[in-house]
Amino acid sequence: MKELYEYSTPELIRLLGLRFKEYRMRCNLTQKEVAEQSGIGLTTIHKFENGISGNLSLATFILLLKVVGQVNALDDLLPELPESPYLMRKEEKKAQRIRHTK
Repeated sequence: MKELYEYSTPELIRLLGLRFKEYRMRCNLTQKEVAEQSGIGLTTIHKFENGISGNLSLATFILLLKVVGQVNALDDLLPELPESPYLMRKEEKKAQRIRHTK
């Protein structure tokens, strides 16, 4: 298999659709059941799984992940970053001089 960065966006969407289909089948769910549980149209699910969906919104994809119990995989996709040392230094208060009145 090629590295993921070598695929075009439509190819990646097709691969995600195929992978989603595998998860759906392992959950013993039909496309109709996924449609009912997610509120997404049956045609949209069919097109996504068969790689003919031109585009799928992120919101729709998240709904599909929830149905197959994979919404926590989003943490693997974009994990929370540790706090930046640069930003921490900027937030430190600099020592200020105390001015004495004359």
